[in-house]
Amino acid sequence: MTTDTDALLPKVMDLLLDLVCVVDRDGRYVYVNAACERVLGYRAAELIGRRMIELVHPNDRQRTIEAAERVANGYSHIDFENRYLRKDGGVVHLMWSARWSQADDVRLAVARDVTELRRTTGVRDALYLISEAAHAAEGLDQLYAHIHRIVGGLLPAANFAVVDYDRTTDRVSWAYHADEREPRPEPQPLRADTPIARVIRGKSALLVATGGGSGPGRAVPADGSGHPDWLGVPLVSHQGVIGALVVRSYCSDVRYSQADRSLLAFVSTQIATVIERKQAQTRMLHLAQHDPLTDLPNRLLFEDRVDVAIKRAHRDGELLGMLYLDLDDFKEVNDRFGHHAGDRLLQDIARRLQGCVRESDTVARMGGDEFTVLLTNIRTREDCTVVEAKLRKALAAPVEIEGASVSVSASIGAAAYPGDGIDADSLMRRADEGMYAAKRGRQSRPRLAEF
Repeated sequence: MTTDTDALLPKVMDLLLDLVCVVDRDGRYVYVNAACERVLGYRAAELIGRRMIELVHPNDRQRTIEAAERVANGYSHIDFENRYLRKDGGVVHLMWSARWSQADDVRLAVARDVTELRRTTGVRDALYLISEAAHAAEGLDQLYAHIHRIVGGLLPAANFAVVDYDRTTDRVSWAYHADEREPRPEPQPLRADTPIARVIRGKSALLVATGGGSGPGRAVPADGSGHPDWLGVPLVSHQGVIGALVVRSYCSDVRYSQADRSLLAFVSTQIATVIERKQAQTRMLHLAQHDPLTDLPNRLLFEDRVDVAIKRAHRDGELLGMLYLDLDDFKEVNDRFGHHAGDRLLQDIARRLQGCVRESDTVARMGGDEFTVLLTNIRTREDCTVVEAKLRKALAAPVEIEGASVSVSASIGAAAYPGDGIDADSLMRRADEGMYAAKRGRQSRPRLAEF
């Protein structure tokens, strides 16, 4: 019995589980076996004559070109790994071996599909990195950025968001939002007709694929309505759904699959745990550094910000201002209307004081009816006087309490760095002395009825 090897060879090549292809010097396919069709999703006729690099994942193209050039120069390449885009938009990881045939002026390459292996090791590494990120991140913003990078190592995530869900108000907010086209949305009610609502209320992952991109320059809502490819998974903790992770693609070359859906859903469990833990830590730190009544920074946080501001001012040659305020006759408000009314008045005063300064400045409550203001990077000491006048004007506006119109005033002392002190203690002492001097001066004058 004789064997026609010429007829047998194509059959053998198509029986191989590994991909086999031949590429000419211009980088175009001249031969592919059946495994190429099965793994990449293209028929052989669609691949022959097409440039190989067009199928390579955009992030891997440059190093693939460099590897192909080395092979063309006579260097064999073993175990080169890169990613390819399937016809359906999915991503496959391939491990290649290749060499150049000088006689035929072509590159012969054999590859094995290692996608599942990479998914397994990728998930394992991602879980470890998520745990590490929970300890390394100093706050929620930094944690979300770490999570974005980790998810991006598992699947395409150029457009990525972490959505917070408030069960008490049934509202969502975009705690983290990286998107090439759309700005961060404002907090909003959870609309029942959106994919994000289906993810959060249904407690299940959702993949919405349109079959193509959204078109050049077209932005789409972050909640998934009017979307391109949109993939969302819920963040579920022991307390219930606390939010969602969302990735989306504007490009028809980058599509999401059910495998991506399962992958993101799997890692979301640990992500939810570390986010909830970091949120709890953030809340505890906020409570430790802020006044519970007005939510202003307390003495501890104020002194820390003064120390940081002084170091920056010393380094950059800046001036700082500090104001110390004590409300006049606040006790009479408590005595007449009760402590509950006094608390509401303090909250109103806190809002007024914050409205008189810049975002870079700090208003703090020292306790009782005493407040401080840190003014950063002022031009002259006279800026303190200008802000002081704004504060007095803001405080003078009447407040309605228990049906009565109440006006308050404050005794204010000021200090400036470096003229009145070069550290937090000396500045605070100088401003405090000025405040008491102003209060003594007021007490020496005839008193007018405040209400």
